[in-house]
Amino acid sequence: MEEESRFGFGESHAKVILIGEHSVVYGRPAIAIPLKTIKATSTIKSREDGQIIIHSERFDGLLADAPSDMTGIKKLILDAVRKQNYQKGLEATLKSMVPIARGMGSSACVAVALARALFSFFSLHFSEKELLAAANIEEVATHINPSGLDAATCASNTPIWMMAGKIKRIPINLDGCLLICDTGIKGQTSEAIAAVKKRLGNDAKETNALFDKLQELTLAAKKQLAKNDLLGLGQTFDAAQSVLKTLGVSCDELDEYISVAKDNGALGAKLTGGGRGGCFICLAKNAAQANELAQKLSLTGVRQTWIEPLAAKEEKNVL
Repeated sequence: MEEESRFGFGESHAKVILIGEHSVVYGRPAIAIPLKTIKATSTIKSREDGQIIIHSERFDGLLADAPSDMTGIKKLILDAVRKQNYQKGLEATLKSMVPIARGMGSSACVAVALARALFSFFSLHFSEKELLAAANIEEVATHINPSGLDAATCASNTPIWMMAGKIKRIPINLDGCLLICDTGIKGQTSEAIAAVKKRLGNDAKETNALFDKLQELTLAAKKQLAKNDLLGLGQTFDAAQSVLKTLGVSCDELDEYISVAKDNGALGAKLTGGGRGGCFICLAKNAAQANELAQKLSLTGVRQTWIEPLAAKEEKNVL
């Protein structure tokens, strides 16, 4: 008797680090925020021929033939198949709006969507811990030693607070919009991290003072997110950017774009992620202001922009 066909679906969203870049490496806090309008989806359907097929922008064909940069995807799928002792074939389709290597959690977003689709395909109930453990199979293969912050944020509807390796959700109650801007310049995360480490070795006192300042600003941002203090958060963004620039992780292009954003009404603006390229974020009071700002920045060379509403409302986290 032929087995009834199966189908699974999962989705996730991107993330950005709101504040706390670099200092989080040294035990200080950071806040990452979900970008719920920038999504990845995964669908899985059964096949009767025993083959495992994958469709994506990066590769289309037999899973066994997938390139090395998709090793994490391969491991995640094969781990689920093995655990469920599944003998039939399956066909997985991965779609993502998240740009690669821009500090927006591209791999973690796809991993969470795929993990959800696999649980759905096998009709399994799962906890948040089980979801993140599954996504971590892909993240370990891709990043060797991931912090877990990306996957946790891509799976959450609320901001994530991370300090000394510990992760928890924090509330958001903020009117306004976040404008995420891609400079088109590939971020130099490893070089920026190395530069901060060298600075710490050469001048530990001053560098730790900068880390302390970023911790103070991150604590302020946590309160501002909870109390709908949009203007205060904008000022915190600006102060954090000043510290990051002093740390040596900004660059001339980022500084210029951020200056243009401020001149055109951004309530605050700063780099996000590793720096020295990549993305920067701007705070706007509403979608209309964010749209106007995005148009002006695109004329100066910004490659792509996204607008993320931050309207105050209650949301449940959906596994």
